Amino acid sequence: MPKNLTYEDAGVPHLKGDPGYNREIVKLIRSTHRPGVTGNPTGFASLFDLKKTGVRDPLLVSSTDGVGTKLEIAHLQKKHDTIGIDLVAMCVNDLICTGAQPLFFLDYFATGKFNQKVTVEVLKGIAQGCKQAECALVGGETAVMPGFYCESMPSGDPQYDLAGFSVGVVDRKKVVTGKTIDKGDQLIGLASSGFHSNGYSLLRRIFNSVELAGDIGRILLIPTRIYVKPILKLLKVVPLEGIVNITGGGFIDNLPRVIPDGLAARILSGSWEKPKIFDLVRDSGNITDFEMMRTFNLGVGMILIVKPKWVKKTQSVLQAMKIQSWIMGEIVKAESKSKVIVG
Repeated sequence: MPKNLTYEDAGVPHLKGDPGYNREIVKLIRSTHRPGVTGNPTGFASLFDLKKTGVRDPLLVSSTDGVGTKLEIAHLQKKHDTIGIDLVAMCVNDLICTGAQPLFFLDYFATGKFNQKVTVEVLKGIAQGCKQAECALVGGETAVMPGFYCESMPSGDPQYDLAGFSVGVVDRKKVVTGKTIDKGDQLIGLASSGFHSNGYSLLRRIFNSVELAGDIGRILLIPTRIYVKPILKLLKVVPLEGIVNITGGGFIDNLPRVIPDGLAARILSGSWEKPKIFDLVRDSGNITDFEMMRTFNLGVGMILIVKPKWVKKTQSVLQAMKIQSWIMGEIVKAESKSKVIVG
């Protein structure tokens, strides 16, 4: 008589019934608590009291993203405790471009085989990212999918994928839309921590697995900088006309998302300090300058657009928060269909 099969026989553990694992997860969730979070952290859904934000005329703001093939670098480096920071950053850095404060975050973790050590390491990074963004980790989903994801990568760890979801709030009268951007407004670039989480499929074409498992890989695994605290502080003292996250699409695709018709952003080449690793990538891959600017951040993770009279104040606040910044150019009248001019 054949054995009575169980879900575990198919490679899927009953995680919701594992007291030890649940205690670990609840501990991480509670470490990110902020006012407004309510309800049971192991319930079916999460609750948040919007009144606790103090926003009089609130608009909810949402964003979602993943980490992409930067996950492969984590496997080659056998280091999984920072990739969760990237996940949070990729969501909240988009969210704050509206002027919103992040409230809470949820994650989706899918893997070919449950490995508690790797899973908890990833979740620790997510919790750390939430702390940096001052938002609460209120829940998520762990999906074990044997036969769909690889159960053992060359590193020996199971393959996994990540997705994140953030929700924030902004007062209706304080939404940053870019509509007030005008000719003469200045572009202030904020230093990135590296490549953030964009362009990694190209990077993996340029460098081999030995390089990615070594010093170059360690540089590429540096987690994405989270700009929530400096942006929210600036919004209290400086009227920001536009906030641009230099993410997928680099300068070329992201600046046009906030610039009104008839205007363009003129970027001054050499106006900021570009880390040498970007030149190494350009030369190793024989990549054109244009392709570099529409794929990578080139050392600039966020661009703020402000009136000239607010430049000094903006940079003073950023310096106090140890964020390096540069005046990168200005808004000009568009002379063609292109909204980004480099020169």
